[in-house]
Amino acid sequence: MNLVYLCPQFPPNYIAFCSRLKALGVNVLGIGDEPRGSLSQEVHESLTAYYMVDNLHNYDSLLKACGYFTHRHGRIDRLESHNEYWLSTDARLRQDFNIEGLKPVDMQIVRRKSGMKEVFRSVGIKVAPGKVVANLAEAEELIRETGYPVVAKPDDGVGALDTFKIHDDKELLAFIQHKPDHDYIMEGFVKGTIFSFDGLTDRDGNILFCTSHTYSQGIMEVVNNADHVYYYSLRDIPAELEEAGRKAVSAFNVRERFFHIEFFKTGPREYVALEVNMRPPGGYTTDMFNYASDIDIYGLWADVMTGRNPPLEYERKYHCCYASRKNRFNYVHSHEDIMDRYGSKILAVQSVPGVFSTALGDVGYMFRTENEQDTLDAARYIQEL
Repeated sequence: MNLVYLCPQFPPNYIAFCSRLKALGVNVLGIGDEPRGSLSQEVHESLTAYYMVDNLHNYDSLLKACGYFTHRHGRIDRLESHNEYWLSTDARLRQDFNIEGLKPVDMQIVRRKSGMKEVFRSVGIKVAPGKVVANLAEAEELIRETGYPVVAKPDDGVGALDTFKIHDDKELLAFIQHKPDHDYIMEGFVKGTIFSFDGLTDRDGNILFCTSHTYSQGIMEVVNNADHVYYYSLRDIPAELEEAGRKAVSAFNVRERFFHIEFFKTGPREYVALEVNMRPPGGYTTDMFNYASDIDIYGLWADVMTGRNPPLEYERKYHCCYASRKNRFNYVHSHEDIMDRYGSKILAVQSVPGVFSTALGDVGYMFRTENEQDTLDAARYIQEL
């Protein structure tokens, strides 16, 4: 079996996807824009071959790389990056080389937030009122329905980049006059706590693993306010959230893929869908999967890719939390204080690459506890200003 992995060296924890595949005898063929000599030993050992391109945004170079691999190793069976940024590029390459998986036609519902809304609505999952707006008149028409505030975000966007919360007519006019030159969707602001439904499906769309996380605040607020954040996994998924999540996985026809579906909890038993992502949740969340349930999610994905699909017996033994800190803040407790108090619970302390630091902080503490209140206490201790 031949699997092409785009940009295998980044983020660093994703190299585990490649190493688990290689251990199963798969030819893991990496494409990246870094010289071979600069790759870590772990990356080298996890790949069968590596092809350097001048620029990962140069599609012709990617075509040439895949053509080279086809000539040397035969038909490409799968292609993946696990990265929202490259989702459309992955789809184009799959179409051009007749590879199983998401194709460009699927991007309307897995990349465009307007398309996602229609799928959610089709199966009775609540969504925030909203639509793509091109001018002031269209925006004002929506606001007459929703009132202020509203949120404007790229219809085909990644994370919380170029996302705006608009509070009044003055801010609306400024947004329309200066908005980036691509389609924007505008939505009524939904007040609630963010919960996710995350997991992995097999080739038939059956959910092999699922979990849920809740967030101290939205990533839009974190990015726009240069703030810190914490989020943690639940040991028990609320029934209404799991029902909506499973319904969404089926509606979006998620097959042999990770999923990360975001909801706002707006009432005791009410969840409003925000968006779906056909990839693992970002940051170090795949490691948190493992820590929370004592599993190997990287190995499970490798099994799915090779058609093994063994049933996974697991228990959500812990709440696993990621709590970030920003260099710009003056914290009450030093790193030494944190380690003295919570060292037995801390699993890793991550120095976050700059490209992720706006959302994940400059440093992140990953820890686990059996009790939710202990999780909250530790997160607040780490972030106390």
